[in-house]
This record gives sequence, C-alpha cells and structure tokens, in this order.
Amino acid sequence: MSSHHNDKATFLERLIFNNRPAVITICLLVSIFLFWQATLIRPSTSFEKMIPLTHPFIERMMEHRNDLANLGNTVRIAVEAKDGDIFTKEYVETLRQINDEVFYIPGVDRSGLKSLWSPSVRWTEVTEEGFSGGEVIPQSYNGSPQSLDQLRNNVLKSGQVGRLVANDFKSSIVDIPLLEAYPDPQDQGKLLALDYQKFSHELEDKIRTKFQEQNPNVQIHIVGFAKKVGDLIDGLIMVVLFFGVAFVITLILLYWFTWCIRSTIAVLITTLVAVVWQLGLMHAAGFGLDPYSMLVPFLIFAIGICMDASRLARAVLM
Repeated sequence: MSSHHNDKATFLERLIFNNRPAVITICLLVSIFLFWQATLIRPSTSFEKMIPLTHPFIERMMEHRNDLANLGNTVRIAVEAKDGDIFTKEYVETLRQINDEVFYIPGVDRSGLKSLWSPSVRWTEVTEEGFSGGEVIPQSYNGSPQSLDQLRNNVLKSGQVGRLVANDFKSSIVDIPLLEAYPDPQDQGKLLALDYQKFSHELEDKIRTKFQEQNPNVQIHIVGFAKKVGDLIDGLIMVVLFFGVAFVITLILLYWFTWCIRSTIAVLITTLVAVVWQLGLMHAAGFGLDPYSMLVPFLIFAIGICMDASRLARAVLM
C-alpha cells in the first residue's frame, strides 16, 4: 500500500514538474480570471442570514411574517429631548418631520411604520357609555398648550409609555420595519434588494444630521441591524488600510530575516494569490462579502504568510 501511494505521488510529481510551462500558464490564466472576479465582489448581507431559518420558531415566524411587520428586521430611531420633555410644540413638530422623512426612504415597510404620529397608534378608554378612543395625535392638533395637554393624556391612555415613549417622557421612538426587497420606483415590476450602506447613509444625512441641526434641543439615536451593518460596510476601508499596513510590515520583516528580495516577494505574491482566488471564487459562485466575515481574507493572508515563512526559515537555516 505504501508503494502504491509512492507511485501515485511520483506520477503527480512527474505530471506537474514535467509540464511546468503549461501548469504555470494555467495558474496564471486562472489567477487573472479570478482577479477580475474579485474586483467585482461587493459587500452583501441580509437579516435572514443572521437567524437560524431552520429552527421551528423561525419557520413559524417566516410563515406569518406579513402579520409580524415589527418583529423582524427593524430600525428604531429614538428622538430625545435634551431639555424638558416631549410635550413641546418644537419637539412634536420635529417628530412629525422625522416620521414623514422616514416614510419616503426606500426599503421602509410603510404599512408598519410606527410613531406617535402614526394613525395606527391609538388610545382607548372605558367610559360610562362604552369604549372611547382615537389617534394619539388627533387631526385637531395645532401645537397649542391645550393640544399638548390632550396629547399627554392620550399618551398615558394609549399604553405606549415604556414602548414608543420613554418612562420619563424625555424621548419617543420611530419604529421602522424594513423590506429585504422593494419595488423599483422606475419599474414597479422589478424588485431591488435593500442596500444597507445606502440606507445607513440616508439615515445619517436625512435624519440625524438634518434634524439635530434644525432643532438643537433634539438628540437622535439610531439602532438596528441595518444601521449596524451599514456602519460595518463603511468600516471596510479601515480593514483594507489595516491589510495594507500588515502587508508592508510583513515585507520589511521577511526581508530583514532573509536579505533576499526575490524570496520575500515570492512569499508575498503567492499569499496574495490565495486571497485573490478566495475572493474571486466567492463572486463566481454568486456570493458577496459579508460585513461580519470581512476579516476572513486577512486570515487567509496571515495563514499563508505563516506557512510560507516557516518553509523559508527552514530553507535559510539549512
């Protein structure tokens, strides 16, 4: 059995090393193709990738996802009043503008959007004549002290304290359910995948920056999977910069150890080829680069350098 493996190894060795020009040409062509594929790869993720889709609870949730708009992929905007509480004319007007601005951001499930200004947020009470209720912010609201007092009473009767409204009445929330795919405004028959980076930028530009400048008494906090992923994608450039710094440090240390520029460059190039092949194969297979695994190419680079450096050290010591 040992001679069988030796014969097989000898055959493969002869096949590769007796046809070196052909093998090098094939590897070069494959590397060029995968390098082209690697340049096309883009950050890609979705909320469904982050949850165990085969779990019975998740399967049941997916079956009824249309009835559970606010329990899936959502972003929450907390609008905080720095001084005073939310029952001021300026705060309520800012909240209305934020609610309207968010409504038109692509990817928002408008039917599930919820804030104090949403018609679906209502109050109810039991009276001598039966049940009474209405919208928390009624159509008659005009910002007057009487309207603000009515708003306070409606909030207390709505059951939203501790949910949409903070217990200390210093802030309220705009709850934004998201769609993984939404109709293209130019072509309603076409669906567009939610661009998390673009969505995150729109939240920053159209909501946080705009309204904090417009109303200095307001502090805006944004949380949610989509915002976090958008921030991770924005951090990709820092990961690339870190990769470049690691490459330069490795170049200096390898050259200092070997004093041979050819061996140093050979180690770095072969390791980079492994990274390029990985990224190229991912794109060719239809995958994108998930923000949560964007450090994997760097890990491949580190493993390759470690293996090549150990072989190089053995050769130098011999």
